Amino acid sequence: MQPRDVTAYSFLAIAWGFSFLVVLKVVHAFGWVGAVSLRALIAGGTLALLAAALGRRLRLRPLLKPLVIVGATTVAGQLIGLSYSTPRIGTAMAAIFVASIPLFSMIIGRVWGLEKITLTGLVGLLLGFVGIIMLIGFPAQAVTEGFVHGCLAALFGCLCAAFGSNYASLHLRGQDPWTVTGGAFLAGGLLTLPLLWVVPVPSLPLLSDWLYLLLSGAVMSATTYVLYFGLVARIGATRAISVEFVVTLVAVLVGALFLGETLSTLQVLGGLVILVGCMLGLGLLPGRSRRLPS
Repeated sequence: MQPRDVTAYSFLAIAWGFSFLVVLKVVHAFGWVGAVSLRALIAGGTLALLAAALGRRLRLRPLLKPLVIVGATTVAGQLIGLSYSTPRIGTAMAAIFVASIPLFSMIIGRVWGLEKITLTGLVGLLLGFVGIIMLIGFPAQAVTEGFVHGCLAALFGCLCAAFGSNYASLHLRGQDPWTVTGGAFLAGGLLTLPLLWVVPVPSLPLLSDWLYLLLSGAVMSATTYVLYFGLVARIGATRAISVEFVVTLVAVLVGALFLGETLSTLQVLGGLVILVGCMLGLGLLPGRSRRLPS
């Protein structure tokens, strides 16, 4: 990667790692639907205002269809999974689930002909799914209905993120990252806005709650996704999404240091298995590189 890519990669890891802590506060104040819809609309609105101030034009109309699809998956679907699951399973475990996104990205990329899976990559995929089973099957907390629903929501968000990243790589490569990010967030926010009738904001938010919401929308969404979609365009969907490995490390540390969260020994091992599997699949560990037949 070029130096600017390394810088963007590092900023994404830190910002998204700490975003799990912010998500908990925003979901508590606005509900999981409000946390998604309002965050997305603030992110899209922030980018639109900044673009106008800088004299940039967001050409949304020619890209309406792909922007709606990316908004429904990478934005709405992923944020719904994250916002619903994090309060139920904890930031550390939610972050480890997020680290599995490259596994799903590799499978989708293979099916769409965007990626080639080597034999080493196949081993990595199998290890990754074993790790997910360990993560779900041996939790430190009691296995309640809420815990199961949280795990399913986390997996749903991971699948949406992987689908949207590959779709953006296929249909939006080379497009202005500001247009892609702003359009996707506006689409995701508008698509989820009607859900507020079903899951309304639980109570009148405090000023501090609005500040956390602005932080999550303007910084941890608007700024980061401009950088992220730029990375997708320059280095590809799977390599860009591998930033979730470092995000997981940061988020687990945040959960342990600030929230006193714990994981069972088998869950920690499961997280390591997922990371090793993803790194094998991405070719970041030594291994044979012979490709599977197409």
